[in-house]
Parts: sequence; structure tokens; C-alpha cells
Amino acid sequence: MSGAGKKVADVAFKASRTIDWEGMAKVLVSDEARREFSSLRRAFDEVNTQLQTKFSQEPEPIDWELYRKSIGSGIVDMYKEAYDSIEIPKYVDNVTPEYKPKFDALLVELKEAEQKSLKESERLEKEIVDVQEISKKLSTMTADEYFEKHPELKKKFDDEIRNDYWGY
Repeated sequence: MSGAGKKVADVAFKASRTIDWEGMAKVLVSDEARREFSSLRRAFDEVNTQLQTKFSQEPEPIDWELYRKSIGSGIVDMYKEAYDSIEIPKYVDNVTPEYKPKFDALLVELKEAEQKSLKESERLEKEIVDVQEISKKLSTMTADEYFEKHPELKKKFDDEIRNDYWGY
């Protein structure tokens, strides 16, 4: 197998193992998004399978003796010599070293954004629980009970009353 083909097949194989298809599918909301996602996954699997089969196999060696017997050794030797003289250049990857640091930096940035997002999501979930709790108790809650949960508002109102500021 050629170096480039093997590298492509290896990268595709590694990518298929690291993709969390189920996790991504859980995030989808609409039926159209699910259909598109299913189509994407099917296409990815087809390409990955093709890469694994096409580029992971060595070509079968040419049976020169079979051709010598049926065609004649003069022509076969000429073709064998021409075939052996062909040099396929090895693929030299100049792109990956250039973009790998940028990609790694983006991954770090992504992890930081993910952590920030998780913390914000956690904070918002707590806030939602608080709002739901307050909305349930609102009809029977006294001002003192409300101010126990929100002492900063009590301080603000006390300051306004003390300074004779009534908001108009």
C-alpha cells in the first residue's frame, strides 16, 4: 500500500472510533436534522469502508511467468523491465506539521469553551429550579420569606427607603 493511502485509511479508521455518533444524535431536535444526520453517518461509513478496503490492501503481484508462457518472454521481459523501472514517489506530508499546532490550539480553546459552557449550563439549571420553586410558592410567600432567599434585594429596598428614594 502506498504511504498516502495507508495514512488516509488510518486517519479515517481512527476518526470513526472517536466520533460519538450516539451523543451527537441525542442533541438533535427536529426530524429533518435526524434525517440529515443519518445521511451524514451513512455517507461517512461508506467512505470509511471504501478507504479501509481500497487503501488497506496491497496490489496482487504480477505473475510474470504466466505471461511468459502465454505471450512469450521477449515482450514480457520488456514490460517487466519497464514496470520495475517505475518509481512512485512517496507522499511527504507538509500540511499536517503546519496545521497541527493550530488544530491543537483550537482543541484547547474548545475544551475551555466546553468547560465554560458546562458551568453556565449548571448555573442556569440551578436558576431554573429556583424560579420554578419560587413560582410554586409565590401565591403564599411573604416578603420576609422572599427576602431570606434574596438578601441583596432586601438591602437595596432598605437603602431606598432609608434614603427616601421611591423610584420616581
